[in-house]
Amino acid sequence: MMSQEKNDELSRVGAGTAGGNLLRQYWLPAALTEELEADRPVVPVTLLGERLALYRNNEGQLVLTERHCPHRGADMCFGRIEDGGLRCPFHGWKFDETGQCTNQPAEPDESKMHKSIKMKTYPVQEVNGIVFAFMGEGEPPALPDFDCFKAPDTHVFSFKGLWECNWLQALEVGIDPAHASYLHRFLQDEDPRESYGKQFRDTAADTDIPMTKVLREFDRPEIRVEETDYGLRIISLREIGDDKMHVRLTNQVFPCAITIPMSSEMTITQWHVPIDDENCYWFSMFTSFGKPVDKQKMREQRLKEHTLPDYAPTRNKRNNYGYNREEQQNLTWTGMGLDINVHDQWACESMGAIQDRTNEHLGTTDKAIIQHRRKLQKAMKVVASGQDFNALPMYVSAEQAATIKGPIAIDAITSVENWENQWQDSDAIRRKECEWDAEF
Repeated sequence: MMSQEKNDELSRVGAGTAGGNLLRQYWLPAALTEELEADRPVVPVTLLGERLALYRNNEGQLVLTERHCPHRGADMCFGRIEDGGLRCPFHGWKFDETGQCTNQPAEPDESKMHKSIKMKTYPVQEVNGIVFAFMGEGEPPALPDFDCFKAPDTHVFSFKGLWECNWLQALEVGIDPAHASYLHRFLQDEDPRESYGKQFRDTAADTDIPMTKVLREFDRPEIRVEETDYGLRIISLREIGDDKMHVRLTNQVFPCAITIPMSSEMTITQWHVPIDDENCYWFSMFTSFGKPVDKQKMREQRLKEHTLPDYAPTRNKRNNYGYNREEQQNLTWTGMGLDINVHDQWACESMGAIQDRTNEHLGTTDKAIIQHRRKLQKAMKVVASGQDFNALPMYVSAEQAATIKGPIAIDAITSVENWENQWQDSDAIRRKECEWDAEF
């Protein structure tokens, strides 16, 4: 169990909090690129409790700025994009890409007031369908040479979804391998040919055993956790008979992301990003090592379960996540439909807006959660003490970032005796056949 003070330290993200100060020192997803292509040219963004506005100016430059005009507080998400900047519709005050006020039409011609007015802006960069923001101090770290970043746009599909809970409990479901055998238990196995874009609906590697069957029938995995240059590698081992071992590699990417296998040829890198203390977005990059991603099909799949413009799930606590008693008896363990994202959403939201960890009792399968919390607390102390940010995990230069690869996320079937070598062989084969991974 945990003290209330420690729970608050891990959960709260507002300006000046230990958690908020830490997360601000990393690049965080702020919006999908597709949001900038919608009818609304200035996109509202709330990140770490700050209300912001994102737009692309006439020169094609992305700008992330305060949402409220410093004159009278009007909403700049209704502003007019013109001449490289953004003009407030209320009184016509205009701001350039740096946030500097350049024009105050109602003020006298000789007024110099505008020179002292500047809105806060944050650095942004756009990678494979996601706009990342840096809200911290000093020089931002470089993004690592991860597969989801170096793969071409044709092989990456990005999406997001809203959860009504704290970011940390949302992240922790992704570093908890044991839950999949129950929360995502399917009582019937689908034809894998219908599984494109769906996690746990593939066949186990090099076999004809559905992954749903592996999870269902071998529900007591051995879990190992290893420290890596990006965070944690989590290894789940299931002996499935005939001297065979199912090896599943997932990863915690510090501070708030995971990388997991989706299928034999696709991985998911997913960030859990705080909107505020009690709400978060997950942002996912689906990266294909095989054929180009069918983006239209994957987007259609997800829009069946989400509504725009907020990317809010159609199944939620207000309609009991679509719970159906008959389905729970005959098809899925939860009775909440076939989308496992809904299962995770229910588990995390049902804990409350912020989980009360003073009442939790962690077991041996929670070792990755325990280790990640310790890393967070240690990193918070680095920031609070004013130490060099280079002492933080994953806070790297461009040269260092080029050496941080992967992370490897894979399901593999190996021999029981030689699993530690054979899962690496499986990944090497996948990369060798990959058309965009020039290193192999």
